Amino acid sequence: MNPNLERLSAKARNCTDMPGVYLMKNQKGEVIYVGKAKVLKNRVSQYFQPNNPSHTDKVRRMVEQVEDFDYILVDSEFEALVLECSLIKQYSPKYNILLKDDKGYHYIRVSKEPFPRVSAMKMLLDDQAEYLGPYISSYAVTETVDAVNKAFRLPTCARKFPQDFRKGRPCLNYHIKQCMGLCRGRISQEEYREILNQALSYIKKGSGNLIERLEQQMEEAAERLDFEKAARLRDRIAAIKKISDTQKVYMIQNESQDVLAFARNGQNAAVSILKFRNYRLSDKEDHVFSDVDDLSALRTDFLNQYYLSASDLPQQIELDADFSGRELLESYLREKKGKKVQIRIPQRGDPHKMVEMAFQNASEKLSKKVERTGHEVAALDELTKLLGLPKTPEYIEAYDISNLGESDKVGGMVVFENGRPLKKAYRKFQIKDVEGQDDYSSMREVLKRRLNRYFQEKESGEGFGRLPDLILLDGGKGHVAAIRPILEKLGLEIPVYGMVKDSRHRTRAIAEDGGEIAIAGNRSAFRFVTNVQDEVHRYAINYQKTVHKKSTFELTLTRVEGIGPKKAAALLKEFKTKAELQKATPEMLRQAAKLSEKTAKELYDFIQEL
Repeated sequence: MNPNLERLSAKARNCTDMPGVYLMKNQKGEVIYVGKAKVLKNRVSQYFQPNNPSHTDKVRRMVEQVEDFDYILVDSEFEALVLECSLIKQYSPKYNILLKDDKGYHYIRVSKEPFPRVSAMKMLLDDQAEYLGPYISSYAVTETVDAVNKAFRLPTCARKFPQDFRKGRPCLNYHIKQCMGLCRGRISQEEYREILNQALSYIKKGSGNLIERLEQQMEEAAERLDFEKAARLRDRIAAIKKISDTQKVYMIQNESQDVLAFARNGQNAAVSILKFRNYRLSDKEDHVFSDVDDLSALRTDFLNQYYLSASDLPQQIELDADFSGRELLESYLREKKGKKVQIRIPQRGDPHKMVEMAFQNASEKLSKKVERTGHEVAALDELTKLLGLPKTPEYIEAYDISNLGESDKVGGMVVFENGRPLKKAYRKFQIKDVEGQDDYSSMREVLKRRLNRYFQEKESGEGFGRLPDLILLDGGKGHVAAIRPILEKLGLEIPVYGMVKDSRHRTRAIAEDGGEIAIAGNRSAFRFVTNVQDEVHRYAINYQKTVHKKSTFELTLTRVEGIGPKKAAALLKEFKTKAELQKATPEMLRQAAKLSEKTAKELYDFIQEL
């Protein structure tokens, strides 16, 4: 049995639940197996379960040799399939070859005939056909061919063209719009060849600007009143868009390209480098750093050191942010490579999506160091950038006010540490000094009481003795304006923002004194702020319901002669629930509220009848 099984199992349990490709490595660091998963955490964990009955002998032998594993995050299962094929071709892992049903290399064949067909082949034939490959994964080849034939509606039947034009009715594939209906004889050889070339380009390089070209052709056909062709182009565009996300690993403009992104959490940072070669994502590198005070300085130093010593320079480098000395580095790399090496910071489109993919991988790598998920790292990193905070907010407090009209006013405080709820630090507040329904004054009372407790307990460094890195209020800029003077008076510099809801009580924006900051475009930050707002609202309203129920019960107890509000409160302080009150004896009731024996007996009888 693998002595590292417990360590590997723990690492697998901390994996993300996103799709991706995993690489199993032996003691020498060699990749011995490459696999794909729709949910990485679930799939990888299965390998390191002791005595898993689903394991074959070959899988057990592979697991015994695993020293460590790595993975690359993608956005879809099919994208993982494409990347798996590419990495298997690159590394030729031992156990991938042994565990495959179809051994040897596999090819995509384009037949040599007037109307060529695209098919999957297990071997090269001397038939003058065009072959793409080789590929190690037969499954990847089969799935790719199937997807392309459906997207471009290429014929897959046994008919010969043009010999079988207009012989018999079109097959079922035509009627369900999975074939262009070449058998009808209405598509010329030139038009068919154009469609085929588009399909082959899609296999080799992905969609690229293919959709844009097709949309232009569709418009031109419509202007010529050739509506039949325009309709065919429209349907083809729709089919390509449907599977376009599966080919993102090919969405690059240059044959060789690096995509880099940095993630940071406090003093820790990570960078992920996605390496594209021959239009394919072929490799990934991760580097983790400690004691990082300035991410911009780290980015500059890393890029200079990394590329000045690199032997394999790409044509283009895509980055998540600009850095000092960019032009100088470009000049050096141009001299070293003998041709221009462009460094870009994309803001939109496919290049930007690639940078986001690199950021996801960097966040996931960093998460293992700080014991958080990649989503949590990404969320706090996005929030830090969005709000312009001086550092990542590791300790966040959020507040909400809840009331029932002018009565039972309460406040709730929830705490998030490193992106996760810290429930032991949650606190409840009963509003004591505010008359009527006034959310601003209620919020001021809560924050005053909480911050004054800090000066009383700061030596402990826990609970109220710890200051937050960020304060979030369930409300708009009015709530923020109400709180800032309190912080200024106490001499505390804590960023304060509001969490704004729309008319349907869904998180819409973050409020500051001067207005609002839209967060919908920052997925991780938006999801995090929404979770915080939902949590503090839930906590406050549940506490309000408890207080209201208690106050209602207090009033009920005052119906007994000799029981006033103070004695009712004393009883409920001793006996927290109705059930506890009903279990109490008359003597216990008498002692709890200092009642006479007569009043205690009447109270006992009254409670039993409730």
